[in-house]
Amino acid sequence: MSDVIHLEFDVAGNNFVSAGTATNQVKDTLRNLGIPNQDVRRIAIAMYEAEINMVIHACGGKATADIYADKIEVVLEDHGKGIENIELAMQPGWSTASEDIRGLGFGAGMGLPNIKKYTDEFKIESEVGKGTKVYLRVNFS
Repeated sequence: MSDVIHLEFDVAGNNFVSAGTATNQVKDTLRNLGIPNQDVRRIAIAMYEAEINMVIHACGGKATADIYADKIEVVLEDHGKGIENIELAMQPGWSTASEDIRGLGFGAGMGLPNIKKYTDEFKIESEVGKGTKVYLRVNFS
């Protein structure tokens, strides 16, 4: 693969029926390209965690994926309430999800730690009242 494959998705907020749609489309594209299963799994876990955070906390946003021969780079950006304390949010088990969201099985506080665990590069920028931007990179085996 010599060209970059660029994919863009709108992620709907508070829509748990369509949550994960962008991740599934990226996963299908990677599989069709013959990317190793372990790499597909890593980006799928990380991207889903970031995507579901946008659904839960930010009323949606935009996700883009750039697929190269040796890696994938994903950016998820929202204009939600932002993260007040990124260091705290990175701690396993810490969550601001409501009881309603927790009742649906989400909000366990493992999203950001899982993103970091399954990616080769992870950056997060957030400003309270303006939104959050998450960058993920997974290198292919």
